[in-house]
Amino acid sequence: MQNDNIQENTSSENCAPDGAEKYSGIKAQSAEQYPEGGGATENGQNALPAAADDAAVRFTDVTFSYEENAAPAIKNLSFSVKKGEFLAVIGHNGSGKSTLARLTNALLLPDKGKVTVFGMDTAEGRNPVEIRRRAGIVFQNPDNQMVASIIEDDVAFGPENLGVEREEIGRRIDWALKAVGMEAYRTGTPSRLSGGQKQRIAIAGVLAIKPDIIILDESTAMLDPRGRREVMSVVTRLNKEEGMTVILITHFMEEALLADRTIVMNRGEIVMEGTPADIFLHSERLEAYNLSLPRIGRICKMLQRAGIPVADCLTPETLAKEIATAADNAGAKKRSLPYIPAPIAENKHEWDIDVKNLTFTYSAKSPFAQKALRGINLHIDEGEFFGIIGQTGSGKSTLVQHLNALIKLPQAEKKYRPKKIKKGEPAPILPQIHVGQFDLSDKKCDFVKLRESVGMVFQYPEYQLFAETVFADVSFGLKNFRKGITKEETEAAVRDALEIVGLSYEEVKDKSPFDLSGGQKRRVAIAGVIVTRPHILILDEPAAGLDPLGKQEIMQLLHKLHREWCRTVIIVSHDMDEIADNCTKAAVISKGEAADCAQPRILFSRAEELSALGLDIPLTAKACQQLKTYGYDIDTDFTCEDFAAKVISLFQGGESNA
Repeated sequence: MQNDNIQENTSSENCAPDGAEKYSGIKAQSAEQYPEGGGATENGQNALPAAADDAAVRFTDVTFSYEENAAPAIKNLSFSVKKGEFLAVIGHNGSGKSTLARLTNALLLPDKGKVTVFGMDTAEGRNPVEIRRRAGIVFQNPDNQMVASIIEDDVAFGPENLGVEREEIGRRIDWALKAVGMEAYRTGTPSRLSGGQKQRIAIAGVLAIKPDIIILDESTAMLDPRGRREVMSVVTRLNKEEGMTVILITHFMEEALLADRTIVMNRGEIVMEGTPADIFLHSERLEAYNLSLPRIGRICKMLQRAGIPVADCLTPETLAKEIATAADNAGAKKRSLPYIPAPIAENKHEWDIDVKNLTFTYSAKSPFAQKALRGINLHIDEGEFFGIIGQTGSGKSTLVQHLNALIKLPQAEKKYRPKKIKKGEPAPILPQIHVGQFDLSDKKCDFVKLRESVGMVFQYPEYQLFAETVFADVSFGLKNFRKGITKEETEAAVRDALEIVGLSYEEVKDKSPFDLSGGQKRRVAIAGVIVTRPHILILDEPAAGLDPLGKQEIMQLLHKLHREWCRTVIIVSHDMDEIADNCTKAAVISKGEAADCAQPRILFSRAEELSALGLDIPLTAKACQQLKTYGYDIDTDFTCEDFAAKVISLFQGGESNA
């Protein structure tokens, strides 16, 4: 690599504006502390030769297996990524996308073939050290990248290891944190951040290295819509203005559309390749590789099957224009189509949830005190398929952890003593939560029975797994909650739970849960919660990180449980389309308060209000907004099916309600 390029990559003008705060971190290691870095120069760059061609990354007949004699995760793979190219990689879970990312970053080495990054073989000598400097990777789970107890130290970790000067590190920290919208948290602690906030810090840590290649492995999966847009805006700008090579592994179609080229992986091989438009408009081939159509693709197919002449579209604006043009040509009447609500199911109110004046502060009475909830009032009726939405860090996860007393109300703690009220002072307003017959503010509440009745599935539920076998993992909670349960009863309950989530009891019961695929792990984790048949099931981002087909299967499973025996299902989600498609009602949490609560058809009609809270609206809502400008006012619940039915009714001259 040429010295002038080295200087350019580390110059302050590429990192932050002049006058940025000087870094004063506590780690400040020098290059000499890292002898593996070999040829590190004073500014932290390694002087190794660049590639002769224009490829930033090149795979040549690469095969890789995680275990000997196991099916290869990557099989005879050959492709290249040009310098400055923006490549999107899509494929179903288990198709080899993450393995490809780790091979690129030299975290894995090929069993056969060769991987080169800027001409450097990942398997040779000290090359992996330089490759990891030039190719930064952001993983799907941010906890895998957190190394420090203070956020600025975490972001500084990479530049410090490269021997970058301290003042330059300060500029890079400021620039990277501002790029991901986390500059206000610079001196905070990562342990008190939400999953989405941690992901922003992980991205900032890689950006601070100023790599030539950035690899994003589902790195926006835990971010809210605004967060995804902001991060992708930064990545796109770095790609277009500074020539950074981007490899984006994603399940979000709108992200893949930003790329120059898209490849589709299936069973460790590239099966499709082309521009994003080319890929997404060949919907029948995507379905053949276990990838469900994006929502907009499904809508287009519904309309086409009904004989409506609309082309395949990639954006809601284009879809609305296609519909309006076809309707105008057909002489459709420009009128408002009313929404006809479905019958309301009977509610016995035996398992209603009532939250009043709920406040909570993390690390109270410490320098790291952070107020997460600020007086939430919320009522959830029995029978709802309820959604909770809000920006990253708004308090959603903290709220739901109160509902089965994973976080107890202060007056329910054994050591709680009421504060003496001075004469003339008003009595303090204490938070109250009632879940069915359980009063969570009462010390005498049967919290064990509560947690049996209110099941909780956390973000990344596969990280709840811990036992040696699937059977032991799924049966753990059952044995804890139901003392004296017989072996036969346990076996029957575990068999039932595994089969409900779509796994064969005989095939997986004796396997280690850690030997299963990502999708299977998630199903086992859910089975471990539903094995007690809870009356209320709470899931925090249940479909995050799954491919479109995996998301669809998880939601179908939850609806099956809801229909058959689970009284209430509550999901926390950043995906507005997911909320529109599945929920009967949703609450918006903003800055620790309940800002709104309504049916999705009402909630998502308030686009400006949601945008002000950092949230998006579903694709169908955007299409409806655009159709209104063409004179077609459609009142829909914003599900794909109801939206398509209403559009079809335009051409039939009547009204329809799916």
